[in-house]
Amino acid sequence: MTQSTIIAVTDPSAAGEARRRAVAMASSFGWPPEDSGRLAIGVTEAATNLVKHATMGEIHLRACGTGYGDGIEMIASDRGPGMHRVQDFLRDGFSTKGTSGEGLGAIERLATEFDICSVPGKGTVMVARFYRSSSVVPSLRVGSIQSPIRGEDVCGDSWGVRFEDGAAVILLADGLGHGIGAATASRKAVEILMGSVVTRPLALLELVHGALRGTRGAAVAIARIDFAAASISFAGVGNISAVLSRDDTVQHLISPSGTAGDMVRKMQEFVYPWTPYSRLLMHSDGLTTSWKLSEYAHLVGKDPALIAASLFREARRERDDACVVVAQERK
Repeated sequence: MTQSTIIAVTDPSAAGEARRRAVAMASSFGWPPEDSGRLAIGVTEAATNLVKHATMGEIHLRACGTGYGDGIEMIASDRGPGMHRVQDFLRDGFSTKGTSGEGLGAIERLATEFDICSVPGKGTVMVARFYRSSSVVPSLRVGSIQSPIRGEDVCGDSWGVRFEDGAAVILLADGLGHGIGAATASRKAVEILMGSVVTRPLALLELVHGALRGTRGAAVAIARIDFAAASISFAGVGNISAVLSRDDTVQHLISPSGTAGDMVRKMQEFVYPWTPYSRLLMHSDGLTTSWKLSEYAHLVGKDPALIAASLFREARRERDDACVVVAQERK
């Protein structure tokens, strides 16, 4: 199960709250003090920057990596003024607010992985992943961001990734409705992914379909990337949007109508080519389907988390839970 938390950054006290949640997450994974300290400083700097420079800022924290609690990903997203020359802001001593100007540069140095994208007039999205010293960084970068509908404490959308020998399996589930009932169904789907030895998406989807009987049910999409075979296999049911992009081509993956755990007309598995430059993008119907990948050309070559966060920020529907997952091989 993917552990995650969101902190709305609206005033200076949010920096302390973000730091406390980050340290608590690292502590739950048994991180040593030096690794937890790097994370704490990075999160504090990011939240402080949002307070000083942005409006409608958020910090998203989630567990990442091949093993339990190997890493923690931080995404800082805002609708602030943006930056014309991002590299200037990464340089120590550069500041527009009369401060010491060490925030972004410090985060970049402390993090295991760091990337940032800023569009003047739209805002800035930054990702920083912190891995404990003993961890192995996975070859597939998976970026994700999710949030419950306003007024709910839990998100009815859930996702997970399971790393295998030479492959990775990603599942995204959107529980029907909102709240605890929706979350129970979608989390059950992720539990099946993480606890099963089944590798093929169609077989996994059939297991999920049976396990979700008695729950509200969910729309479910499952993709398995086989690096050695240079292929991606996909099976889904319901309105999870899945897009595979390669170079200048965009392919929408096929998912028939229905609800896992309730009524499914026909389950099928489809296989598509995968290259080291392919990108998989999946999202629930908490995002509109009117977005176009061509409008995000400025994110080509950027970390998948930046794509996920930018799409989330600009295409999210406010009347539903939302989750977006983007995966691409590390170059």
